[in-house]
Amino acid sequence: MLPFLLLPAAVWAAPPACPPAPVQQLALPHLKAALMAGEPVVIAALGSSSTWGAMAHDIADSYPAELQDDLATALPGAEISVINRGISGEDARREDARMARDVLALRPTVVIWQVGANAAARREPVGQFSLLVRRGLRRLRHARADIVLMDNQRSHHLLASPENARINAALARLARRHHASLFSRDALMRAWQASGARLDDFLASDGLHMNDRGYACTAAALARSITDAVR
Repeated sequence: MLPFLLLPAAVWAAPPACPPAPVQQLALPHLKAALMAGEPVVIAALGSSSTWGAMAHDIADSYPAELQDDLATALPGAEISVINRGISGEDARREDARMARDVLALRPTVVIWQVGANAAARREPVGQFSLLVRRGLRRLRHARADIVLMDNQRSHHLLASPENARINAALARLARRHHASLFSRDALMRAWQASGARLDDFLASDGLHMNDRGYACTAAALARSITDAVR
């Protein structure tokens, strides 16, 4: 019989805990009503590579998959399915074009729309970006789903773009004007940095996407905000 291999302790070590961050206020009336009625809930996660899980070790390390696990723990009596509808490289135009097929067909109670990173990276005009997101928000509003816009992560690549701050500001304005919620990854990661964490602790080697810890901690913060909203 072969002896057991002794692997380095780091292989078995638990991932570092997530740094503290304030709960972000979300308005989720449809989700709250569905949970109170004991109805099954679908949360559709629409977006690009940050939703799909680029640079994660596995699709199970994407933020939607982590969110599914976190909500199952936080709300054990609820039947909640988080469906990943992220496609790498997409922008608001392509996401709006496939929204009916990939999102509305699910009859979701909540739609989390992560959008803007590719617009910032490609230096897309903010006015054009806002027009496309506004169109998508109207579709979602007609579907009577709770809407959560998710802004851009703080990454070296995006922070170098002059459009990044403008696009994040546009998303905040759009959320206010169209009765949607905003879950700000920019604010979340600022809080992590204020607590003493390094930005690189949450970023992959490409300097753009999150790593496994970044996705997990984003999902944990989002789950806390969702749980706070329905309680």
